[in-house]
Amino acid sequence: MKDDQKNFVIFAVLAAALLFAWQPLMHWVFPQQQPAPTKVVNGKSQALPQPGADPAADSPKALRDRAAVLAESPRVAIDTPALRGSINLKGARIDDLQLPKFRETVAKNSPAVTLFSPSGTKGAYFAGFGWIAGGVAVPTKDTVFEADGTVLKPGTPVTLRWDNSTGQRFSVRFSVDDNYLFTAEQSVANLGSAPVSVRPYSLLSRTGVPTDPDSWTNHIGPLGAFANGANYDISYKNLEGQEPGFFSKIFGTSAKAGENAFNVKGGWIGFGDKYWLSALIPDQKLQVNAAFRPAQGDTFQADAALPKIEIPAGKRIVTTSHVFAGAKEVRALDHYESSLGVAHFGNAIDWGWFQILEKPIFYYLGWLFHLVGNFGIAIILLTITIRGLLFPIAQKQFASMAKMRLLQPKMKAVQERYKDDKQRQQQEVMKLYKDEKVNPLAGCLPILLQIPIMFALYKVLLLTIEMRHQPFFGWIHDLSAPDPATILNLFGYLHFTPPSFLAIGVVPVLLGVSMFFQMKFNPAPMDEMQKQIFAIMPWMLMFMMAPFAVGLQIYWITSNCLTVLQQQFLYARHPALKEPVKKEAKAK
Repeated sequence: MKDDQKNFVIFAVLAAALLFAWQPLMHWVFPQQQPAPTKVVNGKSQALPQPGADPAADSPKALRDRAAVLAESPRVAIDTPALRGSINLKGARIDDLQLPKFRETVAKNSPAVTLFSPSGTKGAYFAGFGWIAGGVAVPTKDTVFEADGTVLKPGTPVTLRWDNSTGQRFSVRFSVDDNYLFTAEQSVANLGSAPVSVRPYSLLSRTGVPTDPDSWTNHIGPLGAFANGANYDISYKNLEGQEPGFFSKIFGTSAKAGENAFNVKGGWIGFGDKYWLSALIPDQKLQVNAAFRPAQGDTFQADAALPKIEIPAGKRIVTTSHVFAGAKEVRALDHYESSLGVAHFGNAIDWGWFQILEKPIFYYLGWLFHLVGNFGIAIILLTITIRGLLFPIAQKQFASMAKMRLLQPKMKAVQERYKDDKQRQQQEVMKLYKDEKVNPLAGCLPILLQIPIMFALYKVLLLTIEMRHQPFFGWIHDLSAPDPATILNLFGYLHFTPPSFLAIGVVPVLLGVSMFFQMKFNPAPMDEMQKQIFAIMPWMLMFMMAPFAVGLQIYWITSNCLTVLQQQFLYARHPALKEPVKKEAKAK
């Protein structure tokens, strides 16, 4: 009995340590949780500001009013189903871009997410186009182009032109599709008497570091795909020369701090937030010099330049590039990867090691959503599907557990017989397993299979914008965020905010209750210590899972309920699991 008490104390200490260390560990291992979009006050939901929802407004104090800056220069309007904004004729910049399909908060009157803003405003963020040349006047950031149209929309391109008065005419012909892709055709006509050389380039400039945290499971920051695939190892600190990336420090891969230039054919380069992306996509058949660079203050640049092109007198050259600026919608990214032949463009979402599970789960979940119209119900149907697929394995697990239970008296006898010879005891136990055709690890297989599935669903919920602000029922306005209803302050009627580890909502409590019943219907363990551990575990998991996305908790609750039903069915097929274990034979 003393040993049991000692073991229980050790377990209690470890459980408490795990409980209090769980949140710091979770922030390091898992992608950062989406903050709850609402707060329950006096029993009613109130919309909250969403950090990271507005990339062009994530930097500190505004320099100048955005509307005033936009009004200072001539512009061509952008009007598509997915984008609203304008192109600045001064400098040929796409520097005003909003995403009307996405709102900053769940409030009905919330403004649309702003992606790009002009230089001189809060969080300046834009795409620019130009040429490098020696001995020839080229457009600069202060050059005002002439436009042949007033509105850029799908099927209606707009061309910007400028003549340097010495025989060279420069133009950028912009076109846009229904989603987030701009096409820029940069041309130079040499009407002079001598050849000239130019290097077309495109760039992205961003001021301020995003509020979305960068982690080793979800990269936020400079991003691209080069010769060796998608590169998640360049951070803003890396650009400033402060430190190398996470994997560089461990494996010695990628560039050193501050050295982030790539001479490659194809690929893409840009900046990624949790849900938003801006990316330069050069001509995939041409060699380009691409680089990330720090600029003045907290401004960062990604650029791609072609090699020098010689233009004979009387000739004209045209180069084509693309700019993606918008939401990281899975289908859109995959479409551009295949249609443009842009390698690894779908990996602008940091899927990680379990991509082989995550993308099928995402597409199946999307299909279920279109079927039923609610992502919460779609998650429940997904859970039923997964548990149905795993049911044959669960049957084998129960059969193995039944055999193990019947085998317990013989095992106890062997352990007692060779209690002074641990090596011989182990050998005899393994021989007993072999003779009785029992696999002691069979019961672990369903659990081991559930771990990557749960992690895959977690990343789908947390990283895909299709899950952002998706409601369930009642107070649940975002399945990708934790439950905002806190029981300890009586759903906001008591005006205080409990500590994060005590901020338990209704859904986590339901999770704990479902886990309690699942444990209750499990075969009763023979060891008293195990009984005590199983009694505490549901409530410990309730606290540990509370900060996770509600969608993941719904998956686990549904899985627990299905497990209880499954157990009742399988008990009928394996009645030995309900029978009390016979006392072991006495050692001879």
